[in-house]
Amino acid sequence: MILSAQHNPPRFIELVMLNLAMILLGLWSVTAQWAYLALSLSYIIGSSFSILVRESIGPRPQFELTHLTALLLLIISFYSFAELIR
Repeated sequence: MILSAQHNPPRFIELVMLNLAMILLGLWSVTAQWAYLALSLSYIIGSSFSILVRESIGPRPQFELTHLTALLLLIISFYSFAELIR
């Protein structure tokens, strides 16, 4: 874990954010408190934007499965936030 954090810090932070989002989604499914869902969606949006920016300025800026997954997560998260607000 320490080597991963030293070798590629942005990817490590994205991984931590996505793991926290999954844990919070699990808590939300058990407790049904909207705060867990909102925080989870915030983590997902932050990590997705980070992935898109990191992948687009990297040495190989072609469109890949990583971009598609990040875009899909963003769409789902924004839709979920809209449903949560309504």
